[in-house]
Formats: sequence, structure tokens, C-alpha cells
Amino acid sequence: MSRLAEEHGAINIGQGFPDFDCDPVLIEAVARAMREGHNQYAPMPGILRLREALSRKIERLYGRRYDPATEITVTSGATEGIFATLTALVHPGDEVLLFQPAFDCYSPAVQLSGGTPVFVTLRPPHYRVDWDEVRRAVTSRTRVILINTPHNPTGTVLDADDMRQLSQVLQGTDAIVIADEVYEHIVFDGRRHESVACHPAIADRAVVISSFGKTYHTTGWKVGYCAAPAHLSAEVARIHQFVTYSVNGALQHAYADMVERDPLCTALAPFYQEKRDLFLRLMSGSRFRPLPCHGTFFQLMDYSAITEEQDSTFALRLIREHGVAAIPLTPFLSGEDAGPIVRFCFAKRPETLERAAARLRAV
Repeated sequence: MSRLAEEHGAINIGQGFPDFDCDPVLIEAVARAMREGHNQYAPMPGILRLREALSRKIERLYGRRYDPATEITVTSGATEGIFATLTALVHPGDEVLLFQPAFDCYSPAVQLSGGTPVFVTLRPPHYRVDWDEVRRAVTSRTRVILINTPHNPTGTVLDADDMRQLSQVLQGTDAIVIADEVYEHIVFDGRRHESVACHPAIADRAVVISSFGKTYHTTGWKVGYCAAPAHLSAEVARIHQFVTYSVNGALQHAYADMVERDPLCTALAPFYQEKRDLFLRLMSGSRFRPLPCHGTFFQLMDYSAITEEQDSTFALRLIREHGVAAIPLTPFLSGEDAGPIVRFCFAKRPETLERAAARLRAV
């Protein structure tokens, strides 16, 4: 969709990346680290200073201490962290429970390891988890339950009751949880991010994955991390060692500066909520109907008042006829149609959102 947006000169509010730059302090920190000579291989699990900063941050935010020496691995983005974790834990014949719409890297990684994706579908408009359906889907072959909160693409945020339900589902099973929490600091409307790390019964058998790209507006730098009990962390690191081995050291030193300076990232949620609210105000009066969005930087819109076209067809027409790129939801599902819903990214400059919304109001 981004390629088509470029070809047609469309405003790209589809793919999930900001069109504004990161903090100049971060860029200077990278340059300083390079000048100081951090240009060779970094340690395989990540530079210790960054892992120590992350350990302190996670403990302060969520109450669990991960040993920086044995329980945190820095990866080439959260995507590599997810791939390494699934590759480490999933074997032929295993089942992996996925909640769909699901981010598109999950299922291929499961299948490459010989596992079988088992889907529980989240339904519009609220996309809440039906835990009774989860219980029916769990079998003796369930190796992993993969959750994503805040959830891409729907913007749903799991709460404390969801974590209580997940803990109950795990009882009597050997399943491991993988928690994709890359949008942990982008939660709106007074809600809090309910990290798996807050819940010992889950965290003791979970790999928590996050990303610096979403937090610091640097999606192209591709640096993330996995936090897990030592026995799980060792398995993830064994795969990471043979996938990328190590991650850009200068970037790690710069991120360590940022984490040490502002571990709570309290300004990020209001920053993105303001953008979400601006986009919703700008879309008022259009024929698009917004669905609830409580986290991430994505807004789903129902277009049933406009057309009965399938979402991919409609998204292509938006680019070609109206000059705006959106992402259809059906590719996030396996064997199901998402209905008349597309995803927009509001991690954009105000003028970008204003120009896009003006075109969308005319649809």
C-alpha cells in the first residue's frame, strides 16, 4: 500500500510509521556514541547498560525485576524478537493460539517452525476477547498463547480482568505466553497498560516483547527487546545469536540515554491521544464511522455507509480515486472477511491529517 501511495502521489496514512522526526537529542546521542567508537559488534544479548536501564524501568513500571544479565535480550526490532521467540519455543505438532485480526508476522513464524496457528477471532466494534472461546481453543497441544496489547490493528487494550482470565486459562496447561507489548506507552482515555509483567502467575511463563521504535518515533532503526525468566530467555537468545547475532551498538547506547533520562515516557500517551482526537474531529461529518480506539496509533473506520465493496477493493480505490492510503483489515485475518473496515494511522503531522481528512470527507 505504501508503494501504491507513492506511485499515485497519495497521502499515506496507512502504514504505521510517523511522518515526523524523532527527538534531536536522540540523534545527537547516536552521533556521540559513534564518535566514541561504538561501531563494532555489540554483545550478543545487548549492551549491559541498556539492559540494566530496561530492568530498572520494567521494575518501576510493572513491579517485576528482570535480571539484566540473564533475562533481557536486545533484538533487531520486535519482529525479530517475535520470530526468535516463536522459533525457540514452537516445534512440529505444536499449536499456537493467535487472536485475529493478528499482526502479519505471527502466523508465518509459527508455520516456519512446524507449528499450527489456531485462531480466536475478535469481533467488531470492540474486539474484546471471548475467553470462553479461548478455553475451547486450548488443547493439550497448545504450546504458546500470543497476545498483543495494545492491539494492532484494532486499538483494543487488555485490562486486569483479561489478565485474570488468561491466568485461569493457563492453569493445568504447559502453555507459554508471548506478549507483544510494543505500544505499551500509547494508551488513551485514562486507561493503563496492563503488562504481563504485572502478573506473576503469567510472567513466570511469559516472554514480554517491546520496541524502541514505537516509543521514540524511530521505526526504521529496528531495535526491540525480549524480557523473560532466565530459562526462557536463554532459548530466545540461542535463536537470536544465529539470526542477527547483535544489534547496532551506537543505537543501543543512545536508547540507554533515553531510558535512563525518562523511563516512564509519560508524555507519549497524551501526545498520541491528541493526534487521535484531532483525526476524529477532522473526520466528523464524513461517512466513515470510527470504531473505539484505546491504544496504538491506529484508528479503524467503518465505511459501510459509503459502499459494499470488499475492504481491499475499497482501499485500492481510495488511493487511486481519492489520493489517500489506508490499510484493509482482511489481510490481518485467516479465512475470514473483516467486513467494511479499514485502518488509518494517525501518527502524522497535523497538516498531514488535515489534508487526508479533507479528501476522506469528500468520499
